[in-house]
Amino acid sequence: MIEDNTFITSDITSEGIDRRRFLKLCAALAATMGLSANASAEIAASVSRKDCPPVIWISAQECTGCTESLLRATHPTIENLILDMISLEYHEVLSAAFGHQAEANKHNAIEKYKGQYVLVVDGSVPLKDDGIYCMIAGEPIADHIRRAAEGAAAIIAIGSCAAWGGVAAAGDNPTGAASLEAVLPGKTVINIPGCPPNPHNFLATVAHIITYGKAPGLDDKNRPLFAYGRLIHEHCERRAHFDAGRFAKAFGDHGHREGWCLYHLGCKGPETYGNCSTLQFCDVGGVWPVAIGHPCYGCNEAGVGFHKGIHQLAGVQNQTPRSEKPDVELKEGGSVSGGAIGLLGGVVGLVAGVSVMAVRELGRQQKKNRNGDPRGE
Repeated sequence: MIEDNTFITSDITSEGIDRRRFLKLCAALAATMGLSANASAEIAASVSRKDCPPVIWISAQECTGCTESLLRATHPTIENLILDMISLEYHEVLSAAFGHQAEANKHNAIEKYKGQYVLVVDGSVPLKDDGIYCMIAGEPIADHIRRAAEGAAAIIAIGSCAAWGGVAAAGDNPTGAASLEAVLPGKTVINIPGCPPNPHNFLATVAHIITYGKAPGLDDKNRPLFAYGRLIHEHCERRAHFDAGRFAKAFGDHGHREGWCLYHLGCKGPETYGNCSTLQFCDVGGVWPVAIGHPCYGCNEAGVGFHKGIHQLAGVQNQTPRSEKPDVELKEGGSVSGGAIGLLGGVVGLVAGVSVMAVRELGRQQKKNRNGDPRGE
């Protein structure tokens, strides 16, 4: 399939991207989505088409953090994305035009590519006082978004602000900041939360839409399952310390310096879904909040990030690992040996033992927390 496809065109090579590097980019996107190796060939065939899918990116109440995060992506880089994979028709930050010119470009793109373009929105949408808190070209941003959404083939909310309101919706929410879904009832909105989100979750979602013509599998909050299918707590590099009852109690203490679990410092990993600990940031390894010693603050989750106190204890769904006997029956009708069962029982007993330590520590902490000391000192 790869050999018969002429996706390594003169346009791509002129940008300094050789065949090997291009295939690596496609393989990286497939890996991010958890797809098979064969999917990289399909992605390569799709993203190298001459008719790159048009994208219109509208910014509402935002800090430009989502765009800044995207600018630092490396597989693909932002230049590979906008030159080779998509046709970026409008983006307020990256546009060379401004004022009436920029608005004309957006309007022309909406009309020219009706039913074909991907609409991306970052930032929450203010609805209070008729939306006067975010006006573009004399109109509330909500009106711009509704108009663009009418002809969109797919709609993506990037960042926590667009996905569920984010920091702008915290506290008294003076602007009436709302999510993109609230502004577009009845529309399917793919949510990529995070403050900022990992750029590769966004890029992989776009690649999936380009390749298969539909969104990837989504959870009940319309988030891609490949990125938000598991609790951060489940695959955190410090989970073993949690199970063993080893917790940092203050920044800079012995446990903190030794890399112990940050639960008592307010880590929201036990109630936040995301692939932060596995995908990480900046492609240098070990770069995500928990790895550098700061507790997760739950920016992916509505009602957690920017709502719960930074050092407030998170709810824990499963305080102990599952301890029932796993299904290890042999496919050919065999059975597990007595020695194996004994070994399995020893392992389960060990897990149960260390889990009891974690539960006891949680109980002590929660009791002290009720007495007014959130860190259990």
